[in-house]
Amino acid sequence: MGLLLKAVVHAADIQDRDGAKLVFKRMRKYFKRLKLIWADGGYAGKLIGFVNRYYNCILEIVKRSDDLKGFKILPKRWIVERTFSWLNKYRRLSKDYEYHTKTSETMIYIAMIHVMVRRLGRNRTRKWGY
Repeated sequence: MGLLLKAVVHAADIQDRDGAKLVFKRMRKYFKRLKLIWADGGYAGKLIGFVNRYYNCILEIVKRSDDLKGFKILPKRWIVERTFSWLNKYRRLSKDYEYHTKTSETMIYIAMIHVMVRRLGRNRTRKWGY
């Protein structure tokens, strides 16, 4: 569905793979039944073993083919890109305006709550004929 489960905003000097460990540490207590996670090629390497060992999940890397020319939608990757597109519609998320990382995380959650509430309202209208 492309809905956000957990967000972690960190300093730019932390590599994405290391930042992903922060996400997994925060997710552990909330999403115990999570079994499969898709990630792009930037998360390959030691992170796969880390996730398997500590979280009993499978981290599957969705890679782009090297011989591919032009634009091609990759399986499952478009879901993430679509979610980023939803979030970029919010002015405070279009640039890095915030001083504190916690404020940035909060703005991401507020934007995602707005997306979900609008979806719920739209579905209710269709269902009940208002």
